[in-house]
Amino acid sequence: MPEHEDDLVASQTEGFKVGEKKTIEEYQNLDKNDESLNRWKASLGLNTGNTVGDPNDPRKCIIKSLALEVAGRDDVVIELSAPGAVDTLKEKPFKIKEGSTFHIKVVFQVHHEVLSGLKYLQVVKRHGIRVSKDEEMLGSYAPNTTDKPFYEKKFNAEEAPSGMMARGHYNAVSKFLDDDQHTHLQFEWSFDISKDW
Repeated sequence: MPEHEDDLVASQTEGFKVGEKKTIEEYQNLDKNDESLNRWKASLGLNTGNTVGDPNDPRKCIIKSLALEVAGRDDVVIELSAPGAVDTLKEKPFKIKEGSTFHIKVVFQVHHEVLSGLKYLQVVKRHGIRVSKDEEMLGSYAPNTTDKPFYEKKFNAEEAPSGMMARGHYNAVSKFLDDDQHTHLQFEWSFDISKDW
């Protein structure tokens, strides 16, 4: 169990209750004559293309990759979907230049049913002390189809800390979970803040 486990609890909105689960077919037939609802269903990608999910793979959400995007530089991409891909991330830190502005981008697929309220949680520690905890709401998604084989979501811009005290090695743990508190992926990784790239 990662050392950050106690920190990886998603915030809860008081009074929020997860809606009733529906199959794709139930969503497709829901209020067929409601124009605004049909636009909403179309925005989710319902009623278009053939599903791409493997019926023998029980996973509802597959996180393909995370990338660190910095203007003028090649993306640092962390591949996450291959077997064993997350096992050694903690021992392979990547470098971030102090004070640089970056975006994190996630690429993922949804299979079998609508995924409600996907969130990304991240806890960063240095020398065992938590220095940040971030939560990013990614949204709700219909299963991917041949018309839209994957989803891509770019997070808000962040700025790496700067100064002599900020430089050094950081450990992090990331977690993707949904409204049902089901964890789709959790992994540990590391990075170094340095004076130069």
